[in-house]
Amino acid sequence: MLTSWKKYLFTDIDGDKATAPLSAYCFMTGFIDAVCFSAIFVWCAFQTGNTVQLGLAIARLFNGQHDYSFHLADQQALCSLITFILGATIARIGDKMGCKTRAWLALGTLIQTLLTMAAAIAIWKSGQMSVADSRANPAWNNTLSFVCIGFMSASMGLQGIMGKRTNTQFTTTVVLTTTWCELMADPQLFNIRRLVISRDHKILAIGSLFLGGFLGRALLDAIGSAGTLGVGTGLRFIVSIWWLFVPGKTAKR
Repeated sequence: MLTSWKKYLFTDIDGDKATAPLSAYCFMTGFIDAVCFSAIFVWCAFQTGNTVQLGLAIARLFNGQHDYSFHLADQQALCSLITFILGATIARIGDKMGCKTRAWLALGTLIQTLLTMAAAIAIWKSGQMSVADSRANPAWNNTLSFVCIGFMSASMGLQGIMGKRTNTQFTTTVVLTTTWCELMADPQLFNIRRLVISRDHKILAIGSLFLGGFLGRALLDAIGSAGTLGVGTGLRFIVSIWWLFVPGKTAKR
């Protein structure tokens, strides 16, 4: 019994049948980013913007105005980038367990759940507002809010690598600029008479991200950052269980 259960857990999932949990990953990208961007105008998942922002911060040192201050927005972007990388590093555990096994996908998503829960507790304890009035006046500026940013970004870094390692049409589940490019470059983009996995899964990923952002902001207005991240914690826990029931890959004959 124990042997068969272990074999089940360490069987690779069939990526073609993992559409639902991977769509949920994309949904969570929009959901988490809605919380972060609404408060500080920094993305937890999209590190392209944060990287460019840090480049601009360094460029200010040479613009002749002698602005050597480390702006709050730049501090938050750096915090997000560093913790995103640290979260992505956690995904190396999957190399030992098998990056496509049910065991790792469920465990890795559970770690994302715990990171989201920690972010919810941190921002709840911080006593900060949920929505910024303007870029010049971010809603988060104390130490606990940085902790929240770190935990959220780490969860997205881990999710991004896990999504990428499944090697499906959903790519990383966090960087959808690439997904948009691949969608527009798909030769079957306008073949609407039949299902095209390479096209349809990318449309689903983009739609899930949009829906996550929409619902994340709607919840934010209703119950605040801590409550919204609490809901995100519950959703991620459901996804972690979901991975256990994704069909395994069958051997080709």
